[in-house]
Amino acid sequence: MNPAEEKTVLDSQAIDRALTRISHEIIERNSDTGELCIIGIQRRGVPLANQIGECIKKFSDINVHIGELDITKHRDDIGDPAILQTVSETVIDFPIHNKIVVLVDDVIYTGRTVRAAMDALITLGRPSCIQLAVLIDRGHRELPIRGDYVGKNIPTSRSERIKVNLPEIDGKKDVSIIKL
Repeated sequence: MNPAEEKTVLDSQAIDRALTRISHEIIERNSDTGELCIIGIQRRGVPLANQIGECIKKFSDINVHIGELDITKHRDDIGDPAILQTVSETVIDFPIHNKIVVLVDDVIYTGRTVRAAMDALITLGRPSCIQLAVLIDRGHRELPIRGDYVGKNIPTSRSERIKVNLPEIDGKKDVSIIKL
């Protein structure tokens, strides 16, 4: 790929600042943090959820439950055989019934991933509330879903893609826009 086609819009420090701000907003909005749990959507939502959980613990002295959610079987494009090859494991070893669940993902685009995540959550229990934290909101929603906590709004065209790199998966930490 030509380097001119990819532009970094957030570096590591900017991502950390956004996640710290999101963590503070979650604490402020949810005064009863004992009922709070953070669940990352596989793949890149998981390390972001872990970092948010660490920040919440640091700033509020509350140890929140953190889980990992695989949404593969709940996607509306499940007929694609390539999708079934991406099945991961859901790791939620705590009850979510009557809990405030903050779903975490890297990018919100059409809203279909979040819809699938809500469907997957409901099969595990009935949370009292589901909130959404995303690092990037790029617009172009197809469903009436929005982030409650957004790190950065980055308006894009449909001919662009947002790439989130995280050290746990990619070995580096940044966000870039790629012109297709």
